[in-house]
Amino acid sequence: MLRVKPFLEKLRQKVYIIIYGTNTVSGRLFDLILLAVIVLSVILVMLETVEGFDTNYHDEVVFLEWTITIFFSIEYILRIITTKKPLRYIFSFYGIIDLIAVLPMYLSLFLTGTSVLTIVRAFRLLRLFKILNHPKFTGQSLHLREALIASRNKILVFIYFVLISTVFIGSLMYVVEGKESGFTSIPMSIYWTIVTLTTVGYGDISPVTPLGQFIASFVMILGYGIIAVPTGIVSAEIAMQPTHNEDNVDDTIRCAVCNIDNQPKNANYCYNCGNTLLDG
Repeated sequence: MLRVKPFLEKLRQKVYIIIYGTNTVSGRLFDLILLAVIVLSVILVMLETVEGFDTNYHDEVVFLEWTITIFFSIEYILRIITTKKPLRYIFSFYGIIDLIAVLPMYLSLFLTGTSVLTIVRAFRLLRLFKILNHPKFTGQSLHLREALIASRNKILVFIYFVLISTVFIGSLMYVVEGKESGFTSIPMSIYWTIVTLTTVGYGDISPVTPLGQFIASFVMILGYGIIAVPTGIVSAEIAMQPTHNEDNVDDTIRCAVCNIDNQPKNANYCYNCGNTLLDG
């Protein structure tokens, strides 16, 4: 019994290195296989919606989808039992995505049509940035995240202003054009305003009066400005972000206890919790 415990602990560490460690040959191979399976799963879900393909290969597609679902289920369970802080993984962004990726197929046993929701597995392709094994990718993603967080209040104020403007313009167009021109209600007029502001212009509703066309022209020009404002806000925040020392960081080294990566190169201990780092 005493010998079994060290063996299980050693096995757990090995599985952890394979699943979480992108700086090892086995870990990188596992991640590449995982990416290939995710891509195959997404392609199968899309092909399943093609009537001719589904008619001819329905059973084969269902078999492959269940095989992939079982593979993802085993992987999800292994990720939980191999990390020392399973709750941290379960409630992390990737943990939630991994869980959502396996649920639709099991739900399809009780609710028809839910298997199509497995398309959410495409979000698992975000792991590609971890597999690329280059600190610059991590640095750039951190720059973008920090810029978005810093500019969130400005963007919220801007969106609030756009919503008020949309309601006002929609109501005005309802009064100017009326039901005869297709502006049958204020919500329908607001829909037209949103479509016009975003420069989409479906053409299903269009003003016919001179005043309505003048307002529409103003809304179209305003739309180009609205597109530029959030881009300028985020760009300004990105320019203000301090430059991180990316060359001194290795995003492939992950702590087995707290799951924190971006450890300093050649570090023996985690900067967050002090645990000994995995030796690739």
